[in-house]
Amino acid sequence: MLNRFSRRLFCTASPRPWLFVGLGNPGDKYKGTRHNVGFEMINAFAESQGIPMDTVHCKAIFGQGFVGDVPVFLAKPQTYMNLSGESAGPLAAYYKLPLNRVVVFHDDMSLPCGVLRLHHKGGHGNHNGLKSVIYHFRGNREFPRLRIGIGKPPGQMDPKAFLLQKFSATARERIDAALQEGVGVLKLLSSKGLTESARCFNTEQKYKHIRVQNMQT
Repeated sequence: MLNRFSRRLFCTASPRPWLFVGLGNPGDKYKGTRHNVGFEMINAFAESQGIPMDTVHCKAIFGQGFVGDVPVFLAKPQTYMNLSGESAGPLAAYYKLPLNRVVVFHDDMSLPCGVLRLHHKGGHGNHNGLKSVIYHFRGNREFPRLRIGIGKPPGQMDPKAFLLQKFSATARERIDAALQEGVGVLKLLSSKGLTESARCFNTEQKYKHIRVQNMQT
């Protein structure tokens, strides 16, 4: 017998689902580190919508629910960052989703800490998780991504070490605020679509970017 989610999902009038994939590394060792903000974005969104992340599907911690009448699938690949595509690729295929309905959340050192960007497509920017996702999407880069700024390593610090550090208290405040901003735009995206939500959101984040830069100078 179909559960409530399945009955609503397969209703002929039901909108096409979204798949949100947050990138990170599994285990307590990596919890709260810069490289795991994709996982944190999934957690924040799931909590805001009351979606339990209580199953394992295609090598990911998985949840499913609705934003209004729009079905959403949430996934945190447990493959470790560099193999994220081994989960994201099969998930998109399993639900027969076009890649423009798959949004990948990931950390980005090219953005100041706490600044977000929502894009229709893009490259991998030397992000190993994105490289893996693109590979398992058969080289297709035309999928949306929510970039979560974590800032650049200070001085000559090794970027790998920087990624696996936890945030300072100030940076943590910025990230927590950014996660709530991310929840807001993902809810808007679910109902209004990517183009409209990205246009408004990225304009707001552009001015936030300027404010953050001014604070740092």
